[in-house]
Amino acid sequence: MQKKFFFFDIDGTLTDRYTGIIVPSAKEAVRRLKEAGHFVAINTGRAFYKADRFRSENGFDHMVCNGGHGIFFDGELRENRPLDYKAAKAVYDQAIALGYGVLVAVDDTKKVYSTDFRFYDQVGIRREPTTYIIDDTFDPDDFGAIYKMYIAIPPEEEDRLTLKDTVGNMRFMPQYLMFQPDEKKGGILRMLQYAGGTSEQVVVFGDDTNDLVMFDPAFYKVAMGNACDELKEKADFIADNNVDDGIYKACEVHGWFDPVNG
Repeated sequence: MQKKFFFFDIDGTLTDRYTGIIVPSAKEAVRRLKEAGHFVAINTGRAFYKADRFRSENGFDHMVCNGGHGIFFDGELRENRPLDYKAAKAVYDQAIALGYGVLVAVDDTKKVYSTDFRFYDQVGIRREPTTYIIDDTFDPDDFGAIYKMYIAIPPEEEDRLTLKDTVGNMRFMPQYLMFQPDEKKGGILRMLQYAGGTSEQVVVFGDDTNDLVMFDPAFYKVAMGNACDELKEKADFIADNNVDDGIYKACEVHGWFDPVNG
């Protein structure tokens, strides 16, 4: 068996979306892949501070995080870049001018900043642990970095935000649009530079639209049975649902548990 470089999305791929806990057979698959001599990593849109505990508790020594802008390799965070500041700040300014509430993360923590309570008034609180800092003097220019940004704009009004596609964005919650790095493929390529692999050795597992960017023709692509249709259309192999032991069965079918040659 040739050595492979595996990259797994977390939510809906490794984990049961209802519990947030890794599927037991997926954890066992990760153990067996490592035992066989493969390189195994997470590839997630989660910020480093949100993903690192999951990484350490579930046996991953390597991780692409922050939507491809974060690289954790061999026990060390090697990279963790914010969004392109000029582009993100332009989106921020446009959203404020249009009257939408905006929350800004200026570092890799759960803290978000805003000048007022407009985001809360428009859509309520975010659906994850957050420390809100409301400061009427807040100006992103004082920090010079934007890691993530949340704009309280409904789907039917997105066209008003004409600059939105200059920055990676997605809508996991109907109430607001989230801006974060969308470069999972780029993260894989940079990880390969650290680890010494090639694109032809890469296997990716995913389930949702934010995984489309890593479903590249150069990689071998596995879509979970519970994946969105767009991802399944690009996949080389469609596994069973993740909670039905999809990852483990896919590894078994492909012979990836066999020891690596050499």
